[in-house]
Amino acid sequence: MASLSDIGVSAFINIVGAFAFLLAFALLRIQPVNDRVYFPKWYMTGGRRSPRHAGNVVGRFVNLNFKTYLTFLNWMPEALKMSESELINHAGLDSAVFLRIYLLGLKIFIPMTILAILVLIPVNVSGGTLFFLRKELVVSDIDKLSISNVQPKSQKFWAHLSMAYLFTIWTCYMLYKEYGRVAFMRLHYLASQPRRVDQFTVVVRNVPHVSGHSLSESVDHFFQTNHPNSYLGHQAVYNANKFARLVRKRERLQNWLDYNQLKYERHPDKRPTRRTGFLGLWGERVDSIEFYKKKMQDLDKKMALERAKILKDPKAIMPVAFVSFNSRWGAAVCAQTQQSKNPTLWLTNWAPEPRDVYWKNLAIPFVSLSIRKLVISVSVFALVFFYMIPIAFVQSLANLEGLERVAPWLRPVIELKIIKSFLQGFLPGLALKIFMYILPTVLMIMSKVEGHLSISSLERKASAKYYYFMLVNVFLGSIVTGTAFEQLDSFLHQSPTQ
Repeated sequence: MASLSDIGVSAFINIVGAFAFLLAFALLRIQPVNDRVYFPKWYMTGGRRSPRHAGNVVGRFVNLNFKTYLTFLNWMPEALKMSESELINHAGLDSAVFLRIYLLGLKIFIPMTILAILVLIPVNVSGGTLFFLRKELVVSDIDKLSISNVQPKSQKFWAHLSMAYLFTIWTCYMLYKEYGRVAFMRLHYLASQPRRVDQFTVVVRNVPHVSGHSLSESVDHFFQTNHPNSYLGHQAVYNANKFARLVRKRERLQNWLDYNQLKYERHPDKRPTRRTGFLGLWGERVDSIEFYKKKMQDLDKKMALERAKILKDPKAIMPVAFVSFNSRWGAAVCAQTQQSKNPTLWLTNWAPEPRDVYWKNLAIPFVSLSIRKLVISVSVFALVFFYMIPIAFVQSLANLEGLERVAPWLRPVIELKIIKSFLQGFLPGLALKIFMYILPTVLMIMSKVEGHLSISSLERKASAKYYYFMLVNVFLGSIVTGTAFEQLDSFLHQSPTQ
């Protein structure tokens, strides 16, 4: 079981690591080679010019002005002086709210910490119950600061009960104030921005097929009948996978064309060239700019033919449409109400932004969607449950006696004070982070299979799954496997009369 010294070693390593990363960030941001990485918005607005155009060869990559190394942390006071409106204009509303989350944590936990140090810890330390327990119980110095050190039925528990109510009331009050502030910021931000098409649009899925009518005619007739005062128009969705592949290929060609044109602008005395073979490894050498222009022209012709083919093919139309309204109220009413007696038809949701749509999930039928959600729910439960096995193994590293039994040849090394503190205080957390590294990717794949319509929804659902996983496995699992099993083991090795 970890002691105060072990936690101190872990805290020291993490604090030193945090300062090392901060120092690396501050030094890397003043290097000319990283200028576009750390100041992209200034380049987009034309407010900054690349320092690599001036100076010698070394000066284009390394900052040779040694005075800047003495003031490389001057950005921190300036950043702290920024007002909330300046921060929103510079980095966006999401960044401002993200920083408010950290400030909210400080507002909640700093008063709690002060009260706990002044009230709860003296009450717990003065209990002295653990000093009189049997030797078979596994305790540490940390336990003497906890509520387990207070004698049963003691009047001192009123202090814990009072602090529990006080902490809860304070947390709820701060959350109420913060939610109100963030809601006001969001509404003010939306009111100050130009209107967007997704604010007036609803995505409709599971559009039923009516014999003798096209899908577009069915959608138009349905909404003109049920929403005559607010319906504006609609856009059908086509299965254009091949066309999408051509678009992605054209984007790659455009990137190569832009790259070669920039290269030629920097060195106008020499036009860039390449070979016509596979990956430019062999074949006739030609002008790169003309080569990519010719490729794009040929691809544009293919895209036009494919687009005409899709529009003429009635089978390419999917049972999905984006329906637009002439007011936000009309769109809200449609998005939040059932449109048909059959709850599996005419399913409506708010339309995501065009760049946020996850197109692969638009045409999933209702029955398939329900089955997918059930399967993913069971899979997430199984993932949370079976992940306890590696978590339990990792947490067993904190029990040096168990590690010495498994690998007795490591005993001389483990018994060294520095190594012992490192193993108990830092290594279990590092191993957990390695296990957690692959988890977000797995959860994102599960969310995609679940059938959500937007990329932002996929990220939110994956984050929710990750939260539940962390709650069950890391928090509850660490408590059970790290402490309760250790106490249970000490009980099992006692005689039955004990």
